[in-house]
Amino acid sequence: MKQFDPIELELFKNLFTSITEEMAAVLQRTALSPNIKERRDFSCALFTRLGETFAQGSHIPVHLGAMPLSVQAALQAVEFEPGDVVILNDPYKGGTHLPDITCIQPYFVGQNLCFLIANRAHHSDVGGITPGSMPLATEIFQEGVIIPPLKLYRRGRLNEEVLSLFLANVRTPEERRGDILAQVAANSRGARRLAEMLAGYGLEKLTLYADQIQNYTEKILRATIKSIPDGLYEFEDFLDDDGLNQQPVKIRVALTIKGDEAWVDFSGSSDQVAGSINANFAVTYSAVLYVFRSLVEEDIPFNTGLMKPIKIIAPEGSVVKATFPSALAGGNVETSQRIVDVLLGALARALPGKIPAASQGTMNNLAFGGFNPRTRANFAYYETIGGGLGASPSRPGLSGVHCHMTNSLNTPIEALENYLPLKIRKYALRKNSGGAGRQPGGDGLIREYQFLVPVNLTIISDRRKLRPYGLEGGQPGRAGVNLLIRKGKKKTLGSKVNLKLEAGDILRIETPGGGGYGRPEE
Repeated sequence: MKQFDPIELELFKNLFTSITEEMAAVLQRTALSPNIKERRDFSCALFTRLGETFAQGSHIPVHLGAMPLSVQAALQAVEFEPGDVVILNDPYKGGTHLPDITCIQPYFVGQNLCFLIANRAHHSDVGGITPGSMPLATEIFQEGVIIPPLKLYRRGRLNEEVLSLFLANVRTPEERRGDILAQVAANSRGARRLAEMLAGYGLEKLTLYADQIQNYTEKILRATIKSIPDGLYEFEDFLDDDGLNQQPVKIRVALTIKGDEAWVDFSGSSDQVAGSINANFAVTYSAVLYVFRSLVEEDIPFNTGLMKPIKIIAPEGSVVKATFPSALAGGNVETSQRIVDVLLGALARALPGKIPAASQGTMNNLAFGGFNPRTRANFAYYETIGGGLGASPSRPGLSGVHCHMTNSLNTPIEALENYLPLKIRKYALRKNSGGAGRQPGGDGLIREYQFLVPVNLTIISDRRKLRPYGLEGGQPGRAGVNLLIRKGKKKTLGSKVNLKLEAGDILRIETPGGGGYGRPEE
């Protein structure tokens, strides 16, 4: 094995990470949509020639565990050449859901493929049966355009036919074009910075530390797993429903710790469902990696080294490993959150006094679109809304923040009202929605939208029936509420709905609070 310097390892870790953060800055500043510019719903990473992550920015957890699978799918499907850029969004080829488009650029030294540079961004519309491409679908074909690995650029030249085909199937083609080209620009910046590192340090050293950083992450995670007592730890929790049927959907995990390895078994979870909350394996994988990464107290990079000590058992045809052509739009955003909840619940039994209570457990997804008379153009928009963080043994939960698999921002009111034909009537913390406890859970948010034009709207949310659990005697957080106010009359909506709103209608979203920790009387 080639020798390495641990001080250099730390330097290269930060150099590689700085490239992904600069890529992120380019993508955010050059994109057109508020979903990317304001919410920062994107991720950037660097990969070895085998498609293994060795550096990533601190971005969306549900993207970054799945991106290696997309990169590896692209490696299998196309023959990369210098100047190529490949795009894909197929969830059955490592994607998460169709709105998340991955952009991959190879990095060659001479004729040898040495690295891959990639980013993934959520596009606020990719076609499908409803604006925002987050419908209450029954199959993936209803959710939007499926893009297998395709060359958007071939040897440095834009493939206009591929781009035109995609843009012909979306509601906001100019915005989509701008966002895709922003993704291309971000990868180009990554390639430029990688070239500077190669000029300064040489290919052999970069390749060495790309591998050693993964080994370092694996070593630290193994030590963390080894600190967990050996044993079998089980937990289960439920999603409210799948949006089409009202039965709760079970996620069950059996966690086995043995030495420095973990087996995560989802046998006993519900079969895949008719609605769109099915998760593909890439999403399940991402959620599991996120949880184990969060156990590590040391500041380790998120890379493929996390995957090696963990074995995941996900039954084919279950809600955590759905088969084609199941609908998947909600699995990425809602089922991923519940996977985190059940795995943390199991770990709370393995590590009492160290794991927090359940957070809001939903991304509160809101997608809508229509025609804007001011701009004389169609619009489509998508956002998620923060809520309450679960309390920990040592401190209360944060309020009004995105939790776990989201890690994006709440869209500023000013950006919303400037971009869309609506008014935000109220935006506030939802007082006393966090669960009571020795440490109380964080409070959710209240957000009221008044639409100035007719819109077609979809909500995919959860924890409207079943509340986020507390721990060690802490009380659960309050369930969320979706409310339609039309001409002064209020109507409570389900957790997953599609409806047409009239100009003047008000939608009120009250997001869940986090669970409390410890008995309140303490």
